[in-house]
Amino acid sequence: MPSQDARNLLQTAVPTAAVGAVVAVISGVVAGGKGAIGSVVGTVVVIAFMGIGLFVLQKTAKSLPQLFQAMGMMLYVAQLLLLLIFMGLFKDTTLFNPKAFAAALVVATITWMAAQARAHMKAKILYVEPDSEQKDKPEKSGSST
Repeated sequence: MPSQDARNLLQTAVPTAAVGAVVAVISGVVAGGKGAIGSVVGTVVVIAFMGIGLFVLQKTAKSLPQLFQAMGMMLYVAQLLLLLIFMGLFKDTTLFNPKAFAAALVVATITWMAAQARAHMKAKILYVEPDSEQKDKPEKSGSST
C-alpha cells in the first residue's frame, strides 16, 4: 500500500476507533457488559467495511480512473446498505445489546466519513503529474524564422 493510501487509512481508522472506544465505555455504563460488547462489535464492523471499501476505491482509482467517481458513489451506497443489512440481521441477538450495537454503527460511520473528508482535504495531492519525457525535449527558444 503506497504511503498516501496508508496515511489516509490511518487518518480515518484512528479517530473511528477512538470514538468507538468512547461509545463502548458509555454503552458499558448504560447497558452493562453486553452494551460494551455490542459497541465494540459495531465499531469493528464499520472499520472493516469502510477500510475494505477505501482499499477497493484506491485500487479502482489507480487502474480505472475514469470510473473513480461512479465507483465511489456505488461503493458508499453499497457500504451503507451492508451496514443496514448487518443491523437487521443482529437486531434480535442475545450476544450483545442491539441498541448499543446500532448506536456504535451509526456513530462510527459518521466519524469515518467525517475523518475521511478531513483527510482528503488535508492531503497534498498533485493535480498534474510531472512527466519526465517532456523534461528531455528541448524547448523552442527565439523565433522560428
